[in-house]
Amino acid sequence: MVEAARGLREMKSVVIRFAGDSGDGMQVVGERFTDTSVMVPNAIATFPDFPAEIRAPVGTIAGVSAFQVHFGSERILTPGDEPDALVAMNPAALAVHLPDLAKGGLLVVNTAAFTDDNLKMANFATNPLDDPELRRNYEVIALDITGLTVEALKESALTHRDRLRCKNFFALGFMYWVYSRPIDPTIAYINSKWAVKSPDLADANIRVLKAGYFLGETTETQRNRYHVARAAVQPGTYRKISGNEAIVLGLIAGARKAGRELLYSGYPITPASSILEMLASYKHFGVRTVQAEDEIAAIGVALGASYAGHIGITGTSGPGMCLKAEFMGLAGSVELPLVIVDVQRGGPSTGLPTKTEQSDLLQALYGRHGESPMPVIAASSPSDCFRAAFEAIRIAIQYSTPVILLSDGYLANGSEPWLVPDESSLPDISKPFAKVGEPYVSFARDPETLARTQAIPGQPGLQHRIGGLEKDDKGTISYDAENHGRMTALRAAKVEAIAKSLPPSETVGTRSGKLLVVGWGGTQGAITAAVDSLRAEGFDVSAVHIHHLNPLPADLGQLLAGFEKILVPELNLGQLSFILRAKYLVDAISFNKVKGRPFKVSEIRERILEILNA
Repeated sequence: MVEAARGLREMKSVVIRFAGDSGDGMQVVGERFTDTSVMVPNAIATFPDFPAEIRAPVGTIAGVSAFQVHFGSERILTPGDEPDALVAMNPAALAVHLPDLAKGGLLVVNTAAFTDDNLKMANFATNPLDDPELRRNYEVIALDITGLTVEALKESALTHRDRLRCKNFFALGFMYWVYSRPIDPTIAYINSKWAVKSPDLADANIRVLKAGYFLGETTETQRNRYHVARAAVQPGTYRKISGNEAIVLGLIAGARKAGRELLYSGYPITPASSILEMLASYKHFGVRTVQAEDEIAAIGVALGASYAGHIGITGTSGPGMCLKAEFMGLAGSVELPLVIVDVQRGGPSTGLPTKTEQSDLLQALYGRHGESPMPVIAASSPSDCFRAAFEAIRIAIQYSTPVILLSDGYLANGSEPWLVPDESSLPDISKPFAKVGEPYVSFARDPETLARTQAIPGQPGLQHRIGGLEKDDKGTISYDAENHGRMTALRAAKVEAIAKSLPPSETVGTRSGKLLVVGWGGTQGAITAAVDSLRAEGFDVSAVHIHHLNPLPADLGQLLAGFEKILVPELNLGQLSFILRAKYLVDAISFNKVKGRPFKVSEIRERILEILNA
């Protein structure tokens, strides 16, 4: 941090966390701060963190909702290890999030919420704002945000209760002032959302936003103001995108480039539900959506759509994957294109439905009856979810197979800037159907991909038998032992053949050395940031991130053999480590975290240093 010429303290990047009760609108103001920072433009990464309960008791620790945004003038890979600034709207938010605040960090608190009842619900014996240690460790700005909001709206037509609900925009306005953010984008947002249907509410939120901003201007000193410069960006059209939004757009783009209509059938389950909700808004692209009565019906509808010549998609989380297993086996047996999106969450059972985890890998690879291997793809960042979804459709169509796409709660809800691709730059991934008038054998295979050709049912001359019973290569039901062995091996070989279409593995650093850090899924940002920083300090460490988990990249075994030690950070108890040990006979060191939260960069740095210095 350096002093800017105009008196503001210049920072390369800042991490801010807004925290309060789940009814305080922390997700709203977090999104607004993010959108404003994108428009500056700054690089950003976000981490929404909210409770699973629909409405936990007000003021309790269980009801705390938070939103963290990391913005800067340089490359941003993670939402940040610890906040530089914390806005705590009540004692419970302070109790939960103060331990994460960087020493010397900015702490903005709403003093009106620190009542005896609220302090008791947050397990405070005394008011922490009266503790001198708090002000010695942090730069504390104590504001009566609730009272100042009511004062700003004393002439508003809103009820007293509705006025109180505007206090989140007061906090947002004040933080805009502290970090030199423009308020005009948020004013435009408020007008677009409420000006027509509730002009009084729009006016109130704008008044409160400005009151928070100008409070900083009139009462605070320059010591509390910061500036983050614009980021240098590649020219093009950008938008902020979350992981689930990117999956939606990737699926639509894939279907268009495959020349097939998309049908998505799902059952609501956190954190995958918004995929169904967003796809339902794209009817003008020919997208069809079905909210099925349960998880089993959802995949059945999707598979039926694929049988009819469309591309069927279904989405779920870990518990729903279990229920879909029988139909997944059917999809593998009949060799129809299908994409199953699994947005992983903390488990088992209901577990931690709003928290993140990577614990469905072994289920994706092996969680079905019989020998039914399936391609498995994992997204590595919110924007990478677009690529992963497009790739899932490519493989499903070209190899006539169901494909599992793994995301997780961290990727699904987090967001970052995304350079919108030119549709013409996306490859054609279409595959012709069997033609009427030409001989058709249902399980005759392409010699390169081993995929069968699909025939749309109901066409003259293309009648064929399909179903879960084993067939021979002509599509006739067969109980022959030798045939079953041959067909099982062919289905497995088809999945392995996908490896020939995959690009070489990309590494951060050299392709041989002392230590290779191997990751998959949403760990990429933390791993890359840790390895980049250590390499800059002269340490012999490299990283590779695996996007295709079945089949694994063809060059992965050779790459692993070039390093003395292998470290595998995962948000599970060592599932990829298990696979690497079994397949490549390497002593992969597991580094596991199962706490519903992503890795911090510092955690991975420390583990790497422990291994290198052992």
